[in-house]
Amino acid sequence: MISNKPLKRAPELQPLSHDHHHGLQLCWKIRTGFSKQIEPHRIKKYSDWFYKTHLKPHFELEEKYVFPILGAENDLVKRSLTEHRRLKRLFKQTTNIEKSLVLIEEELESHIRFEERILFVEIQKIANQDQLAKIKEIHIEESFRENNDDPFWI
Repeated sequence: MISNKPLKRAPELQPLSHDHHHGLQLCWKIRTGFSKQIEPHRIKKYSDWFYKTHLKPHFELEEKYVFPILGAENDLVKRSLTEHRRLKRLFKQTTNIEKSLVLIEEELESHIRFEERILFVEIQKIANQDQLAKIKEIHIEESFRENNDDPFWI
């Protein structure tokens, strides 16, 4: 059974966890948009902006600096990479947008929960201080900049 108790995150990984929080907010915004019967193209426009501005750079950072800590042959890393590829394809979909958005919402939330509850826990167990310092150096946390051009979720 997975505990709902907050996890103790290494300070160097906390900015990545903050990114994950924003990803969960995207999932909530998609759900909210559908519950308010917002036109899917409006939700897609916001989701595309979020992917380009926040999610794609986050994936790149994880793939280049975080996942190598466990190694390319690690099953948890393989799962995350597979999920990254799947999410990238979903974000690039230009047909059947409503279905793609539903899948993004479901799969992104599941992916984030997996990384937070399982993958990052394993990374914290084996990462050395040099590896953690490199992640901290590369991922300079900035204030999240929201796109309020069309706040359909309000």
